Amino acid sequence: MSFECPGRDCPNCPRLVEFREQNRLKFPTYFNGPVPSFGPIEAEVLIVGLAPGLNGANQTARPFTNDYAGDVLYPILKKHGLAKGDYQKRKDDGFELINVRVTNSVRCVPPENKPTGDEIKTCGHFLIDELNDMKKLKIILSLGGISHNAVLSVLGYKKSAFKFQHGALHCLDKHNLLLLDSYHTSRYNINTGVLTYEMFDNIILKIKELLNKVNK
Repeated sequence: MSFECPGRDCPNCPRLVEFREQNRLKFPTYFNGPVPSFGPIEAEVLIVGLAPGLNGANQTARPFTNDYAGDVLYPILKKHGLAKGDYQKRKDDGFELINVRVTNSVRCVPPENKPTGDEIKTCGHFLIDELNDMKKLKIILSLGGISHNAVLSVLGYKKSAFKFQHGALHCLDKHNLLLLDSYHTSRYNINTGVLTYEMFDNIILKIKELLNKVNK
């Protein structure tokens, strides 16, 4: 059975359900539901973010779409041949990912963009199902520490053995996977210089290099 995103009215996280209902009243034209992943399930690369932004993916129903993080992520993917089309910040813009899939650790928008530990753990059931269904997966790119820890948790690795650090590459031998870390492409990280376009460009270059190596 192929992976399925949680239903539009997923009841699993009471706080997120309450916030969703508030947003459906406040923003009736928004998607306001668990945001589906973007990109082919056959991809060799999975990019895992934190959670949908209130006026980004929660509005458009596509990860990193119509928010600053996507303005950084998607053009750089296209630059390196991992996407095609014109990213126009909406789900129906025709933009496509090539050999890359994008998802989030938590699929519903959380208040103040801060999911709780319980919410990350609960949504982890969907993340592990997705990972298991990606039969060609070779590389996971975690954007930020929360994503990094969520991936390790669902795959059964000790977090203490794989410290998050920008540019760090971890070998997840039990699953024959590589986990690459990057700071999140958020507006805050870019504006404060924690992450620069050049730094993230180098992360995507590293993914291309790793794909060439593992596919030899």
